[in-house]
Parts: sequence; structure tokens; C-alpha cells
Amino acid sequence: MDLDLEHTDHLLLTTKQIRKRMDMTRPVPREILLQCIDIASRAPMGSNLERNKWLIVEDADLKASIAELYRKNAESYFEEGRALTSDDRSERVISSAQHLSDHMHEVPAMVIPLRLDRVENATQGEQAGFYGSVLPGAWSFQMALRSRGIGSCWTTLHLGSEAEVGELLGIPDTVTQAVLMPVGYYTGDSFSVTPRRPAADITFIDRWGNKAADL
Repeated sequence: MDLDLEHTDHLLLTTKQIRKRMDMTRPVPREILLQCIDIASRAPMGSNLERNKWLIVEDADLKASIAELYRKNAESYFEEGRALTSDDRSERVISSAQHLSDHMHEVPAMVIPLRLDRVENATQGEQAGFYGSVLPGAWSFQMALRSRGIGSCWTTLHLGSEAEVGELLGIPDTVTQAVLMPVGYYTGDSFSVTPRRPAADITFIDRWGNKAADL
């Protein structure tokens, strides 16, 4: 079956990180999360080895404990961000991230993609292959959610306390937490296209510096 480019392009262009527009009061059915994980598990992975796991956090006490660790790591991140902020767009992003941090304990669910093994002291190629086998699935998960009217947010601030989060959730220390995604239905009806620089301005042809826009 041919794909409808208008719809697939719209999905890719408007799958945004949801913070202020996340509905904290409406539960997300577990079966829908499992459907989206099932879709995400079809994403590319090195050697087609299925070494990814997923962990859904629904328990209120666990979410509160993770949120507390998250906020501890977020404070310095926000301070650095505010020191570097020079435009309205950056300020909006920081404000949005601050809102999520303040309300992290209220999110309907947290989803953590996991990868068996660790890559400390690995070569660049080994690290690329390792994370390149788990992160595409996390992005596919976000798009699958988006197509069902559910928002999510890609965040890694909890990784400053990865060991503590792992202990809370019983994750073995031989397993890597790739990212943490708060999940919830989003408010409002639609999203605009995410603003980015044109491809011709960020793409080189044949050699570094040969910008496509100049050729």
C-alpha cells in the first residue's frame, strides 16, 4: 500500500516535545502504551539483535521519587540555560522545561527505553552502534503516541542520578537507561510545524563547508 505523504510528513513535522500541554489528569491506558512499544520495537537495531527493554512507571510513589531526583539534576541545567539565553525562543524552551520539572511527579506515566549492557570506555563506533540500536525505537514510540493523540517529551536529566533511579526501579547496573519520556494526552487540537533552518543551509555536498545553499 502506498503511503500518504501528506499525512506521514505532517506526523514527522509536528511530533513535538510536550510539556505545558500535557494533560496530567487523564490516565493513559497501559494497552495503548504497549501497542506503541510494539510498533517501536520494529525500529532499526544493530545486527537485528533484540537487546532493548522498556519500563513503564505508573506507581505514584515511584513517579514522585524519580521526579525528586530529576529536579535535583534539572536545577543546574536551568541555571546554565538561563545564563546562555539570548532570545525569546530559548526562554520559552527553558520555561517549558521548568514547567515539566515542577510537575514531573504528576505525569500519567513515565516510559524508559533500556538497552542491555553498558558502553563505558567503548570506542566511538561501539557507542554509535549501541545507542543507534535503542534511540530510533524511542523516536518511533513518540510518533506512535502522537498518532494516537498522546504527547511525550524526550528528556535525559534523570541520568545524572541513573544509579539511584535504577535502584528505585530494580534495574540491574548492567543495563543502560537511554532516555526518560513522560507520557500523557495533550491538550489542544493541533501543532504547528517545528521551526528549523532549511536543509540547504545545514547540509554540505562532498566536503565540509560546501554548503548546499551555495552550490
